[in-house]
Amino acid sequence: GIGMGMTAPVSMTAFPAEDGSLQQKVKVYLRIPSQFQDNPPCPSDESIKIEERQRMTIYSTQFGGYAKEVDYVNYAAKLKSALGNEATYHKDFYFCNGYDPPMKPYGRRNEVWFVKE
Repeated sequence: GIGMGMTAPVSMTAFPAEDGSLQQKVKVYLRIPSQFQDNPPCPSDESIKIEERQRMTIYSTQFGGYAKEVDYVNYAAKLKSALGNEATYHKDFYFCNGYDPPMKPYGRRNEVWFVKE
C-alpha cells in the first residue's frame, strides 16, 4: 500500500542456455529506496519476496536504446569475448539491467553484469 516510485536499476537475472539464448525462468529485482531499507513494507503478493543482495564485484558493459532480449544476449557475448579466458565469473547466470522509465525515448542506459567469482 506504499508507493515507492521508479527504482533503478531494474535488474533481471538471465539464465543462458547452451546456445546463448535465455531460458524462460527469470528473476526481476527492484531496488528498495533508501528510506525503506531498514523496514521494508511487506508485500501483499506471495510471489514477491524481499531479499538482501550480497556485496558483489561485477564485470559490466553498457549500451543504449530500448533493450530487447536479443540485445542483452549480444552484449553478454561481447562482454564474454572481451574478458577472454583470464577472468573468472559465474557462467550460469548474469544480470540484465535497465535504468530508465519506458517513456524516456533518448539517452537510455542498459547494462549487462557478470558476477566475479
